[in-house]
Amino acid sequence: MKSAMPYCGVPATPLRAICRKVFVEQPLESCDAWQAAILTLWREAAFREERYVALGLAGSRLYRQYRTLDMLPVWEELIVTGAWWDLVDGLASHELGDLVRAHPAEMKPLMLRWARDEDLWKRRAAILCQIGSKAQTDLELLYGCIEPNLTDTEFFIRKAIGWALRSYAWTDPEEVRRYVAQRDGRLSGLSKREALKNLEAAPPRPG
Repeated sequence: MKSAMPYCGVPATPLRAICRKVFVEQPLESCDAWQAAILTLWREAAFREERYVALGLAGSRLYRQYRTLDMLPVWEELIVTGAWWDLVDGLASHELGDLVRAHPAEMKPLMLRWARDEDLWKRRAAILCQIGSKAQTDLELLYGCIEPNLTDTEFFIRKAIGWALRSYAWTDPEEVRRYVAQRDGRLSGLSKREALKNLEAAPPRPG
């Protein structure tokens, strides 16, 4: 793990168990208190696990009703300042993804703007925001986030493109095959391999 922030050395499984226990035993009584706790944990973190706790609190089912469009500035701050896959990807696929599915009219133009942002991690988050959406995937949004990044040479962007396509391939493998074939020459080898990884053993259906 590439991180300038030191680790305590707490493994993920006991860390999650501790979080679940504390979140139940020390409930936060308002959205403002919940948001303040997330930001305090995040901004004042001395160890990386403290940021994992902040993300756990952000995603806790106990505060699901507070995960509204009003939280977008918070998610953006965590993505930009987190600036690494272990802190960004869950926010993209869960917190942003939930908002994309619940508020498409507001979120679609925002994610399309993020897909062209100078910040690498906002672009990655936009590409990954529909991971797990399955039949709810907005293809126009998916491709609209991928297209501006097709020629990007950054590993984390190329990997995200492949992952996003591979995720949708579980729902519509033929569409992903079509898209990859149509973008042959523009899609990086890494993105293409990732996109088709789960389809290699399954031949295309006859037309």
